[in-house]
Amino acid sequence: MSDTLELILLLLILATLSVALFRLLRLPAMLGYLLTGILIGPHAAGWIPPGEETRHLAEFGVVFLMFSVGLEFSLPQLIAMQRTVFGLGTAQMGLAFGLVFLLGWAMNLPLQGTVVLAGALSLSSTAIISRLLAERSELKSPHGQRIMGMMLFQDLAVVPLLVLIPALAKPHDHLARMMLIEAFEAMVILSLLLGLGKKWLGLWFHWIARQKSSELFLLNVLWVILLLAWITQKAGLSLALGAFVSGVLLAETDYRYQVEDYIKPFRDVLLGLFFITIGTLLDLTVVIHHLPAVLLTLILLLGLKLLTVYGPARALGEQDSIALRTALAMAPAGEFGFVLLAQTEGLHLVPATPLQIVLAAMLISMILAPFILLMSDRIVLFACKNEWALRSVALHELSRRSYGKQRHVIVCGYGRSGQNLARFLEQEGVSVLALDRDPQRVRLASEAGDEVVFGDAGRQEVLIAAGIQRASALIISFSDTALSLAIIALVRELKPALPVIVRTLDDSDLDRLKEAGAAEVVPEILEGSLMLASHALLELGIPLSRVLKRIRQVRAERYQLMRGFFRGLTDESGENTNPDQLRLQTLTLLENSLAHGMQLRDLPLQQWGVEITALRRRGLRGFQPEGETRLESGDILILLGRPEALAQAEAWLIQGK
Repeated sequence: MSDTLELILLLLILATLSVALFRLLRLPAMLGYLLTGILIGPHAAGWIPPGEETRHLAEFGVVFLMFSVGLEFSLPQLIAMQRTVFGLGTAQMGLAFGLVFLLGWAMNLPLQGTVVLAGALSLSSTAIISRLLAERSELKSPHGQRIMGMMLFQDLAVVPLLVLIPALAKPHDHLARMMLIEAFEAMVILSLLLGLGKKWLGLWFHWIARQKSSELFLLNVLWVILLLAWITQKAGLSLALGAFVSGVLLAETDYRYQVEDYIKPFRDVLLGLFFITIGTLLDLTVVIHHLPAVLLTLILLLGLKLLTVYGPARALGEQDSIALRTALAMAPAGEFGFVLLAQTEGLHLVPATPLQIVLAAMLISMILAPFILLMSDRIVLFACKNEWALRSVALHELSRRSYGKQRHVIVCGYGRSGQNLARFLEQEGVSVLALDRDPQRVRLASEAGDEVVFGDAGRQEVLIAAGIQRASALIISFSDTALSLAIIALVRELKPALPVIVRTLDDSDLDRLKEAGAAEVVPEILEGSLMLASHALLELGIPLSRVLKRIRQVRAERYQLMRGFFRGLTDESGENTNPDQLRLQTLTLLENSLAHGMQLRDLPLQQWGVEITALRRRGLRGFQPEGETRLESGDILILLGRPEALAQAEAWLIQGK
């Protein structure tokens, strides 16, 4: 017990340090876990010896990873993206698997090991690439949609590969028969679990939810995952397959998002420990002795994956630049490749030296993934002749559409909010020119007569072509703070006096956007609350002039009345999970507190960015109390600030004299 506790404690400490470091470096935490495992594993520092405890932790990580994949599985999404998923996804996976298999066969590797390596190297990193695309606001772009469709196919392809691995461990002369038996058993078990489990699981969780106990709900989620994983393991299949099925079943219930919120902490922690244990498999001595082979494998991996995505994409009619962007993102290896290799531990399907070489090449490719995506624009411009032409045509069209416009409004983003805004402005006779990066949306809206042009508002040349020097205002209609800040910086450089109006989700980034130069920031949630309050006041008979005056006052004060909120248990998920979001906190002042008898203006709260929004005394509450107000014992202070700042301010206020 002591050894196990020491192992878990060591892993948790190292996981914390690695995540903190890689967050500072703005790199995926997964890479930090892998590198940590390499450094402390039995082949390096030796802090984590090989053993059953480490393997069991890795298995639990795989279980929760596959459960998350099943939970996110969406049949409607699969149908909507069927061309990309089953067309491009199948072609990429089939070609990559076939080429790697032929290379392994030519190198006289064992048949079973070659199959495992081919499957592992055919996969790409969903976790890293999807996050990088989201940070670059490219998930909805043409290449982003192709990438996510192929990732969806790869996630599904992992399931039969997990079924296949136990069969590969059987003697070679019975391999074909055992693979057929395993496949038949998998089909029977999956049919029974999916057929019978969907109805009964929905009814059971409906009853559990009616008990209104978060502990009971979480316990049921955990035992369902582990029970189905145990069933598939006892049937000779993998734990991960049962976990995937449990995710699919729970995704069909009405409690999918609640389950996801409850299970996310377990998943993230166990996945971190899993990737650390994967890192412990790598022997740096072997890698250094075979460094040329590692580099050659890395080049072959990136090259083959690049070709097996680019070729099918071009064959299916994709533009040259879209095909290359997609291929560059899909080229590095993925976390599911490590999952497959981890399943072979103890089965000796892959010889030790080739396994070390492949692990090292996969890890290096994943480290390179952020840099490859960062360089993708330059690579595409250099390699694709039509990219410059397409950009020139787009800029020419944009310049043509903006030519002659004076005092027009540039709308960045033509989604639902942008379209409604444009119609509103046009009815008032205001000239509008919208920019959007979705070619289908631009085409359909243009055919309808809307003034919208394809263009990235985050590029200087696009804003110049849109006639920013002649514009009267620029409106950012999407809630992406990072991109909004970049656009504001460009506007401040090109035309400092141009008013910029920005949409954001809540008040978390309101001050940042205002400080960056936004003339107005419109937080959706606060505006929704404001409209709700105004309609309520009108229904209660408050005169319209007074309601309008109140609304103007709230906006003029930058929503000060509505900043922050009191958090409850239900706010630990969903839209209120932003750790930097302002929140309200109450504090009762005691007679021996240091702040007792002091005036509000003398409290050093500003150094922490905390303010007192209201003061309640003897049952009466006053908003925005005067600075001359002297504090008395029993006063209840309502503090506004961020979590860490509130903790510091509270500690100072309640300390004794």
